[in-house]
Amino acid sequence: MPTLTLDGGGLFYFESRAPRSRRPPLLLLHGAGGRYAHWPPHLRRLPDTTVYAPDLPGHGNSQGAPRPSIAAYAADVLALVDALGLERAVVGGHSMGGAIALTLALDHPDRLAGLLLVASGGRLRVSPDILGGLQTNFEATVDLIVERAFGPHAPPDLIRLGRRQLLKCPPAVIHADYAACDAFDVLPRLSEIHTPTLVLVGTADQMTPGKYARHLAENIPGAQLALVEGAGHMVALEAPQKVAALVDDWLQTLEER
Repeated sequence: MPTLTLDGGGLFYFESRAPRSRRPPLLLLHGAGGRYAHWPPHLRRLPDTTVYAPDLPGHGNSQGAPRPSIAAYAADVLALVDALGLERAVVGGHSMGGAIALTLALDHPDRLAGLLLVASGGRLRVSPDILGGLQTNFEATVDLIVERAFGPHAPPDLIRLGRRQLLKCPPAVIHADYAACDAFDVLPRLSEIHTPTLVLVGTADQMTPGKYARHLAENIPGAQLALVEGAGHMVALEAPQKVAALVDDWLQTLEER
């Protein structure tokens, strides 16, 4: 997998190229404490689509320290887009990644061909038991996060894998991510976004519930809302084929514009 040198060290990213595609490239941003593999292969290797999925600084295979704010992560992503030579891209984000994507849509709308918001919101308050617990009892707090992250029909093996992956992430990185989410709020600015937008959420999401997604869809002009029945916060991993089909259909509409 390729790595770019940006401020703070090497930034690792997954790449799947479709050189003959007429679609704009798709850039997928993971959530708090995550890594590129939190996007299932169904999306990372979406047919007829060039896809990039980085590990954000301090996560997975990327070097550097976690960033103190969503805006700082957005600056890293913009640097990645420039380094890849992408004039415009569809930027998709899960949870914290959605906050980063929203920030780019607001501050650099000319660089976005589309906006994909998966299990995210215009404000991402974090419960004190998670913020405090990550510093005082990391393993128990990871258990709490995992309990809230998956829907009732998620396979036990997937839940166990999710827990193992979170435990591999340094506590300081996860805490920094959740603190950045807790400070994020662009609710008053959503109407400024005029990028074609798909908002996607699982109906059993406990962390960014359906009301978050509906608020996004109702306040971003022209946004579409897609619901995945029974899925939780990790909707893309829980229902990869369904999510990939929804995204593929939406990308087709962008291609036809």
